[in-house]
Amino acid sequence: MTETLTAARTWLAQDPDPRTREELSALLEQVEADVPEAVADLEDRFGARLEFGTAGLRGALGAGPNRMNRVVVMRAAAGLGSWLGEGPRHVVVGHDARYRSEDFAVDTAAVLNGAGHRVSVLPGALPTPVLAFAVRELGADAGVMVTASHNPPQDNGYKVYVGGAGEDAGTQIVAPADAEISAAIDRVGAVGALPLGSEWTRLGPEILERYLAAVTALTPEGPREVGVTYTAMHGVGGRVLIAAMERAGFPRPTVVAEQFEPDPAFPTVSFPNPEEPGAMDLALREGEANGTDVIVANDPDADRLAVAVPGHGMLSGDEVGGLLAEYVLDHTSGERAVAASIVSSALVGHIAHDHGAHFDETLTGFKWLARAGGGRKRVFSYEEALGYCVGGDGGRPVADKDGIGAALVLLALAAWARRDGRTLLDLLDVQAQRYGLHLTEQLSMRVADLSLLTGIMRRLRSDPPEAFGPFAVEGVEDFAAGHAELPPTDALRFRLEGGGRVTLRPSGTEPKLKAYAEVVLDAADEMGPIRARGVRVLAEVMSSVSGLVRGR
Repeated sequence: MTETLTAARTWLAQDPDPRTREELSALLEQVEADVPEAVADLEDRFGARLEFGTAGLRGALGAGPNRMNRVVVMRAAAGLGSWLGEGPRHVVVGHDARYRSEDFAVDTAAVLNGAGHRVSVLPGALPTPVLAFAVRELGADAGVMVTASHNPPQDNGYKVYVGGAGEDAGTQIVAPADAEISAAIDRVGAVGALPLGSEWTRLGPEILERYLAAVTALTPEGPREVGVTYTAMHGVGGRVLIAAMERAGFPRPTVVAEQFEPDPAFPTVSFPNPEEPGAMDLALREGEANGTDVIVANDPDADRLAVAVPGHGMLSGDEVGGLLAEYVLDHTSGERAVAASIVSSALVGHIAHDHGAHFDETLTGFKWLARAGGGRKRVFSYEEALGYCVGGDGGRPVADKDGIGAALVLLALAAWARRDGRTLLDLLDVQAQRYGLHLTEQLSMRVADLSLLTGIMRRLRSDPPEAFGPFAVEGVEDFAAGHAELPPTDALRFRLEGGGRVTLRPSGTEPKLKAYAEVVLDAADEMGPIRARGVRVLAEVMSSVSGLVRGR
C-alpha cells in the first residue's frame, strides 16, 4: 500500500484537472482513515493501467492510470505525437458528446500542437465516421476520436486512425503500431512538463458538408418514399442522419424525441447499445404506433446501425448485412470486393460469388475488414455486431464502419421494396429461397476468471464434439496458428452438415467465451414452416453449445 500511496500522491501533483484532483484527494483521505472500500478502490486505480491497443484506450472516467482522465489522455497524445515522428504531421481530432469528450479532444490538440504537429479539430460533437472520413479527405497523417461508442455512461475512450495515401487511409491502427504507440506513451514523463500549443485549428462546417455529399452519393437513383422512425440513442448521429436523409431526397423521419438530443447520462436506457435488451423499446413502440415501414437506430457515436420492422422486431446484423450486400452489388460494377468477419454469416460470401465479386473473410474488427479486398474496389464489408461499411462505384467515403452511410443505403433499399409492394421481410424471404435460409445467433458465456478460457479451448481442441444439436460436425478450422492467410487468433470454427457452423472464441478482455452459431436450411417451400423449423434447430444448436462449454 505504501507504493500505491506514493504513486497516487505523485499523480495528484501532476494532475491538471481540478475535478479529478478533488476526487483523488477525497479518496486518499478515506484510505488514510482505513476505509476498506477506499483502499480497494485506490488499488484498482493504481494497481494497473489502461493498456493502449489496436482499439486505443477505453475505460471508466476517474483519477488514476487505470481510468480515463486528462493525464491519461495527455500522455496518449504525447505518445502518439512521438510515434508520428518529426513534425509537422497533420492530425485530425474529433469527439462525441460523452462526459469529458470535448476536454479530452482539446487536451489532445494542445499536446500534439505543442509537439510541433498541425492539428485540426472537428466542429463540435460529431459521429466517429465523420472523423474517419476527415482523415482521408484532408490527407492527414493520423486521426484521434474521443469516444466510448456504446459503452455505459461512466466510460470514455480514445481511438486512433492512420492516414496516408490510398484506400487504407483513415483506417484504425493495427499491429505493430499499437505496441509502438504504447511504448512511446511509456516514455512520457510528467504531463506538467509537456509543451502545450494553442495554434491548432477548429474546422468549420464545410468538413461535415463534404462528408454529407460523399455519403449521399452512395444511394443510387430510385424511389425515396419510405416511412422511417429513428432513434439517435442519446448520441451524436441525429442531426447528421436527418441532414443526410434530406440531401438524399428521403422524407423526414419520425424521431424518438426522448432519445434524440445528445445526453451523456443516457437517461432512457440502461445500456446505450441497440443490441442490448430494452434499448430499442421506445423506438419499437413509436414505429408500431405510427405505422412506419422501417425503424433505424444509431449507437451513440453513430458508427453502427440497427434495423427493425414494426410488428416483427429487430433484424439481426447478419440479416441486414445480407440485404445491404446484395443491394450494393446490384448497383455497382467492375472488379469489386466484399468482406465479412469470421463470426458473421456465410450468406454474404454466397451473395458475392453469385454477383461475381471477390469475397474475403477477416478477423473480427474493422481494422481488418477495412483493409480486405486487395486492390479491388471495396464496395461492402460488415460484421454481425451491427457494423457496416458501404461503398459505390466511386469508392467508399469512409474506411471504417459508418452507421450514417449504411442507413441511407438501407433506406434506399426499403423505398425500392415499398414501391414494389414489399417489405424488408419479403426481401429476406427472397434471399432465403435463392441462397438457403441462414439463421444466426450468438451467446456470451461468462466464466469465473479469464484463465479458465484457456482450459476450455484446449479441451475443445483435443476432444472436438461430433455434433451440435441435430447437425454432425464435418470439419474443424483452428485459427490459433493462422488460417487461410489470416493472422493467428484464439478461435475454433466447427463446420456443420448443411452449410452451418459454430464459431467459438474467448473475449480477450473479459472472462467470457463468445459463441456464434449458424444453421442453413433449404428454403424451396413455403417460408413460414421453414423459418419455424430453423428457429427450433438453431435453439437446439445453441443448447448444445452451452452444454459443451460447461462440460456437460
